[in-house]
Amino acid sequence: MKQIWAIARKELEAYFASPLASIFTGTFLCLSLFVFFWMETFFARNIADIRPLFRWLPILLIFLVAALTMRLWSEEQKMGTIEILLTLPVRICHIVAGKFLAALTLVVIALILTSGLPITVSFMGDLDWGPVFAGYLGAGLMAAAYVAIGLFISSKTDNQIIALISTVLVCGAFYLIGSNQITDFFGNQPGEILRAIGTGSRFESIERGVIDLRDLVYYLSLTLFFLILNIFSLDKKRWSNGGNTARYRKNAWLAVILAGFNLIALNVWLSPFHSARADLTSQREYSISQVTRDLVTSLDEPLLIRGYFSAKTHPLLATLIPRIKDTITEYSILSGGKVIAEFVDPREDEEIEAEANRAYGIKPVPFQIAGRYEASVVNSYFDILIKYGDQYETLGFGDIIEVQARKDGTLDVQLRNLEYDLTRSIKKAVCGFQNVESIFEETDNKTLLTAFITRESLPDALSELPERITRVAEELQELSKGKLEFAMIDPDTKESPVTRKELQERYGLQPLAFSIFSGETFYLHLVLQVGEQINRIYPAGDMTEADIRTEIEAALKRSVSGFLKTVGLWTPSEEPSPDLYGRMQPPISSYQFLKTKLKENYTVTPVDLVSGRIPGDVDTLLIIAPQGMTDKERFAADQYLMRGGALIVAAGNYALDRAGHGSGLSLRRIDGGLKEMLASYGVDVCENLVLDTQNEPFPVPVTRDLGGFQIQEIHQVDYPYFVDVRKDGMDKESPILSGIAAVTMHWVSPIETDQVKNRDRNLTVLLTSTENAWLNDATDIQPDFERYPEIGFPVEGERKSRILAVTLKGRFESCFKDKPSPFSGEEPAGKEPEKKGKEPEEEGDREPAMQTIRSSPNSARLVVIGSGEFVNDTIINISRTSGQDRFLNGLDLLENLIDWSVEDEDLLAIRSRGYHAKILKPMTKAEQTFWETKNYVIVVLSLAVIAVFSVWTRKRQKPMMLSGLPDNTHVQ
Repeated sequence: MKQIWAIARKELEAYFASPLASIFTGTFLCLSLFVFFWMETFFARNIADIRPLFRWLPILLIFLVAALTMRLWSEEQKMGTIEILLTLPVRICHIVAGKFLAALTLVVIALILTSGLPITVSFMGDLDWGPVFAGYLGAGLMAAAYVAIGLFISSKTDNQIIALISTVLVCGAFYLIGSNQITDFFGNQPGEILRAIGTGSRFESIERGVIDLRDLVYYLSLTLFFLILNIFSLDKKRWSNGGNTARYRKNAWLAVILAGFNLIALNVWLSPFHSARADLTSQREYSISQVTRDLVTSLDEPLLIRGYFSAKTHPLLATLIPRIKDTITEYSILSGGKVIAEFVDPREDEEIEAEANRAYGIKPVPFQIAGRYEASVVNSYFDILIKYGDQYETLGFGDIIEVQARKDGTLDVQLRNLEYDLTRSIKKAVCGFQNVESIFEETDNKTLLTAFITRESLPDALSELPERITRVAEELQELSKGKLEFAMIDPDTKESPVTRKELQERYGLQPLAFSIFSGETFYLHLVLQVGEQINRIYPAGDMTEADIRTEIEAALKRSVSGFLKTVGLWTPSEEPSPDLYGRMQPPISSYQFLKTKLKENYTVTPVDLVSGRIPGDVDTLLIIAPQGMTDKERFAADQYLMRGGALIVAAGNYALDRAGHGSGLSLRRIDGGLKEMLASYGVDVCENLVLDTQNEPFPVPVTRDLGGFQIQEIHQVDYPYFVDVRKDGMDKESPILSGIAAVTMHWVSPIETDQVKNRDRNLTVLLTSTENAWLNDATDIQPDFERYPEIGFPVEGERKSRILAVTLKGRFESCFKDKPSPFSGEEPAGKEPEKKGKEPEEEGDREPAMQTIRSSPNSARLVVIGSGEFVNDTIINISRTSGQDRFLNGLDLLENLIDWSVEDEDLLAIRSRGYHAKILKPMTKAEQTFWETKNYVIVVLSLAVIAVFSVWTRKRQKPMMLSGLPDNTHVQ
């Protein structure tokens, strides 16, 4: 070991004794910064990571290593010192190891000097350090392989330039063989083999933050093989051609060949080991979660996951296929055989292709592919089938990938969140296969259905309900095979095990009143208890047996995990409206993006609130931009919350509208919303709008005059009405916001909470603006940069942080508790009922009145957001044209809120682990220039240190004294 270090120290001193170290290292660092800030446009990209640097390292390291290794053996041969070196009492392997260690040390120093980039980026945003550590580890191993190649090539020539060029060519070949430029000409399977050989393609998973044992072994194998070749090449210089050394030469050749085959065999043997890896990302984005593990291990029937991948497909998709196959295979391994993984090429089997087209609607997609001489169109498959029993789900390439355009015009294609997409599809297939019988089979908990009905005080219009409930309960008891117990209790009787007071305290059940003016009350409630979970059901007078059964089954599904949740969605009318000339225009407000996104994970049911009652199978009621509502519609929303439901309201006080002549945008005030109802719950959505200096830019068309030619360009300008909420404005403890780096609230109203009304509730402030926010109540949303050149709007009033979204959980008082029910037909006290000349109906002929539930149980959940426009299709399209993907975060926020509201956080946990870009903090041009300049300064100072060290190294070297010469004679 001392010999190795002695040789390494000698080589390092030789480097630092000349300007070579400073020149090579300085060139590498300058190129790295140029690529990072200019070619990859770091600030325009707006993501807090250093993947652009790691993406270029496989190329940049080739030139750095070639420059550092070109002289290591070539100079020895040219100067004639290699004969002396090989005759020293030092083993050749120690000499090779010493030179290898010296060159690798220089490369590691160069990599360490790039650490200024991740350090400065960590100040500009929330940097995930896991991929940084993984990237540097992988870069070090890749550099070791390059150094071994460079050493071997340098040993084969005495010309440093030839060694430099040859090293670049060989290392470049190892990089190119796995690149898309080469694999595009081959099919799927040959392409996978080539990508397994390429140094750059092997680095892609490390770049993401995943350390795979197969990649580590690959780099180490490459390093070891070329070091063996280097030793063999040097040892060969000492051979004679006589017969005495024939056996030695033969054994040496055989040893090299066997070493190569063994290293290849090792890599081939390791190729099926998909799980031997470490995910260093902060949220373990590329590892299978416990939620998925529990799902696949609890399957009762075999689940088929089949990948349809054509051998010839688009090059950008071909690179994703190996990772998809690895993930699906891991599902199969974790399930213990319950998941069957298959991969087929429909083009090679007509029966499979016919089945895919006919049974599952899977068809090939035409892709345009650029060949060597011409462009061609190929129809290929890129689909995944999930089948469970007779239920199936399919995923096309558009369902699992996301595409981002780079500044150079190329596309960056990556998987969106593969585990989430697979798991939600499995869950949908499993839920479609399950029925009520399977619910009782799966649960081991005791299931108790109790009807609390006061028969004596029950209104005549509701007198038939107890018999209907009994018949439905008996049917379910038979299906449950004894797992469901049913009891009907009248709390007013002496034999009752519970009193009215105990019902209120234990279950939060409030008696129903005949009317607001009547003191008589009654009970007509159902309580379903599965284990420790309690669901309350409120039957209505017009419910049939089918309706009652639907309500009970919905409560059962809510009590058992694994079923899709039902979202009741209310949105404003999306009918087209006429312009000033009578021409019909598409609606300015539509919500197709939202509906499509929600349908991926939930059963979405449009609700009509006019009936006054939300269907019992609705788990969450989502109301977007409420406006023009009647009291009956408000009553329906209020009573849904009183029944213990989850209510999410995106309740801004302003809605998007067209400007004067139909061109441009403006705002209009909303009338007939839920403002009063929410205020009665202790949440006041104020009339103003929030403006903030931290905002998402707005694309504005600007016309430039170039010598008479009018050119229209899109400029991004600061727009304070688009409030940009970052991590410092989010609740750090809430799982709802986990994984969401930023969300934009468009034309949002501030929220104020009543501390008195909410003192017994669990209130969480989800989103807030910055301290620089102010309020404005003007509907003119066009910026005026002539009067206000900085931001286009006046800054008036107090500047402070404003609440933008809140969640509440607990007991709520009904907004209609002291008002007549809109369905009762009663007039307020002091007002005589109108007489219309018609005889009153007989009491028995009346429709049963809609009874008012005065308060909710403690399980009720309410979410209020101060904007209803952040999910408007028009606004989403504006964000998309500006090249931003933050509009997706708004949709993800709503999905997370739905999962939280129904207390189903399984998919929420997976979705929050998915890839969400951690964007940079808002910065001015001056701040961006400051951070970029700071990195250049760090590089200059580092090079200055190296230069000083080189000068010091040269000065400390003492000349060699030659014997037999005068004392003042030295040899330098």
